[in-house]
Amino acid sequence: MRHIAVADQKEKTLVNYSCLLIKARLMKVAGFTFIRNAIKNDYPIVEAITSILPVCDEFVVALGNSEDETEQLILGINSPKIKIIHTVWDDTLREGGAVFAAETDKAFNAISPDADWAFYIQGDECVHEKYLPLIKQKMADNLNDKEIEGLLFKYKHFYGSYDYYGHSRRWYRREIRILRNNKAIHSYRDAQGFRLAGRKIKVKLINAYIYHYGWVKPPAGLKNKLFNFNKFYHDDAWMAQNLPETFEFDYKNADRLIRFTDGHPAVMQKRINAINWNLDIDLDEIHKKMSLRRKLLQKIEDVTGWRVSEYRNYKIIK
Repeated sequence: MRHIAVADQKEKTLVNYSCLLIKARLMKVAGFTFIRNAIKNDYPIVEAITSILPVCDEFVVALGNSEDETEQLILGINSPKIKIIHTVWDDTLREGGAVFAAETDKAFNAISPDADWAFYIQGDECVHEKYLPLIKQKMADNLNDKEIEGLLFKYKHFYGSYDYYGHSRRWYRREIRILRNNKAIHSYRDAQGFRLAGRKIKVKLINAYIYHYGWVKPPAGLKNKLFNFNKFYHDDAWMAQNLPETFEFDYKNADRLIRFTDGHPAVMQKRINAINWNLDIDLDEIHKKMSLRRKLLQKIEDVTGWRVSEYRNYKIIK
């Protein structure tokens, strides 16, 4: 009887695996992103796209009116999956980063209607290749569960160099990066999340990370990032008052940094090898600058996993 039970279990496992393969073959995934002036602003857009390209059947890039060779950069990926749509940014949208949401929607709306899932990646994000099998499996597992409208990813925000990441209330922990190809879905606020008909999207949290590299720059680079980034959020008067030409970037505003001891995505290795600045960070000094309230709340999170009063632009389905 035991031999029969073992055989039955093996058969069930084989059937389940076969069903997963069938689902994967029938499932169509479209990647999408937006970008402008990737070279001028030193965005790792090629690494971002190629990090998820293996699990995508097509990839839409909304290419804004750039002043550099960003289009040649994208074309250099040389993949038949990639489709570029040319867009013009509305530079008058300077409140709350609304232009980023507008450009995200342009890319999302250009996805083929027969795609099941849409995989969003921003120009300074990457997915480690070790997570791709899990991500594909989770898309297949939830393909026919229409209650699940998106998949929620965890985040690591690298800061200053590739050796440290921020982990405190200053850094968002999770965001939606895969969603149903439902054109009623739209990018929300500054393209950090999505909404469906004005409500939060129902999502499953998966054990995969987005690696965010937007803050990995030398001090001069981060100063330029703040100037370029904030001009899409604030008017000239605010910029002049808060980011004058004499402004110097201070790495000590991170609250808490943790040394990263794991490996980075393979697509990032060339950038990592080319790093040309040394970053000497006193982790204790950074932590001392954290307010007593933040330290207390951080302690609660470290012990329980609960982030008190965390902003969630999604509804997690267990």
